[in-house]
Amino acid sequence: METYQFTITGKVQNVFYRKTIQQMAAFGHIQGYVKNLSDGTVKVVAFLYDDQLEDFKTLLKNGSPLSEVTDIHQEISKEEMLYDGFEIRY
Repeated sequence: METYQFTITGKVQNVFYRKTIQQMAAFGHIQGYVKNLSDGTVKVVAFLYDDQLEDFKTLLKNGSPLSEVTDIHQEISKEEMLYDGFEIRY
C-alpha cells in the first residue's frame, strides 16, 4: 500500500469532477481526498493497494461527464493517511 498524490490538469473545475471522484472512490472504499487548486488543477491524494492503482488512474482520467482531463501527474506522497473514507476538501 502506498499513498499517492495526483495532479489533474484540464477542464476539471466547475464540472462536478471532485464530486464524481469522491463518490466513486468512496464506493471503492478508498481513503483520501480531492481538492481544487488555485491554478485550475485538482489535487487527489489516495491510499491505494498496488492492484488498485491502474483502475484509480482510469477513474481520474474518465472524471465526470463534463470534464476533460488532459494530464495526470502521479507521485508517491509522504503525507500520512489519517482519513476515514474519501472527502472533498475546500
